[in-house]
Amino acid sequence: MIEWLQWFCLIPVVGGSLFGLLCLPAALWFCRDRAASAASGFSEGQWPPVTVLKPVYGLEKDLKANLRTMCLQDYPDYQVVFSAQRSDDPAIPILHELQREFGAGRVTVVVKNLQAGMNGKVNNLIGGLTEAKHEILVISDSDIRVRPDYLKAVVAPLADPAVGCVCTPFKAVNAGCWYEKLELLSMNADFIPSVMFALTTGASNYSNGQSITLRREALAKIGGLESLAEYLVEDYEIGRRIWESGKRMAVPPYFIEATVDLKSVAQWWSHQVYWDQNTRFAQPGGFAATVLTRSVPFALLYACLRLMDPVGLTVLGGAVSIRLVTTALILGRIGDREGLRSLWLLPLRDVTGLASWALAFTQRTVVWRGVEFVLTRNGRLVPREARS
Repeated sequence: MIEWLQWFCLIPVVGGSLFGLLCLPAALWFCRDRAASAASGFSEGQWPPVTVLKPVYGLEKDLKANLRTMCLQDYPDYQVVFSAQRSDDPAIPILHELQREFGAGRVTVVVKNLQAGMNGKVNNLIGGLTEAKHEILVISDSDIRVRPDYLKAVVAPLADPAVGCVCTPFKAVNAGCWYEKLELLSMNADFIPSVMFALTTGASNYSNGQSITLRREALAKIGGLESLAEYLVEDYEIGRRIWESGKRMAVPPYFIEATVDLKSVAQWWSHQVYWDQNTRFAQPGGFAATVLTRSVPFALLYACLRLMDPVGLTVLGGAVSIRLVTTALILGRIGDREGLRSLWLLPLRDVTGLASWALAFTQRTVVWRGVEFVLTRNGRLVPREARS
């Protein structure tokens, strides 16, 4: 039995190590044409007007600084709509400060408590959309920090009529304590390399809720925001419907930054499981298969089964070394200095990542903004009390 388990452990050890080695050239290939991607698109003087929808909920770390970057875009004509659902939301004074700084012509503040479904973010976006002035919409999360060329980078692909939606990869930033650093590594050292591999090889599509750009007409054709209000993973649902409509999803090699903001170890762990649940419901087959890429925890189990003998320690050392080296090179390529400084935590992140992966299969409930929901098989949200 023990010998059989040892052989079983070697499958993800080898598979994960090979996957890490393959992710490296995929990342280099994905990032190769950053300058060319940014330069393509609409001619100067022909950039279409844009409305940016920014749903806001509560006071987040660096909230004002992050929101302010969207008001400093090098773009000729754009509107920023900050939306909140409650009149007592503590973020509202910050929104009005930004409106006074940049003017009502640039910044619109909307407070509307609309309830089209269980997804609070979508409800918030619906309120913001009522004040949107322009045809091209950019949906951007409140924890995102962008450079002045962001709008040109995400609008440029829409010059191609075959493109229905534009998403951008992100890297986590501003991690303070150790569990925030684990969160950063989950995104930058695990999720994003997998995304770049999938995009480069065509293994799967990618739709990221941190930044989605599309035409209002395209949004209407896929059912509008109201039709997304019951889904947990609304960004994936947008992407899926865009693909099914015959349009293409564009993902330029342009990285935005997402601020890590966690108040406790419990919140970090809850978010890890929540993230894995999102991925599982969006792509169940692909999520299950990721167990074959988790080299470090299975190498550790292999070494333990061999009572840390020389063979077991060699396998463990080899798996950890390949993981650290390939990840360091990828993080260097995307300019993630924080991730490089936190690499010593990567083995721990990989072990906890396997645990959250397993829990995602056993739990059908998620806690979101203090409310517990039951997930249906098609990824819809149902309040727990409604199912009891």
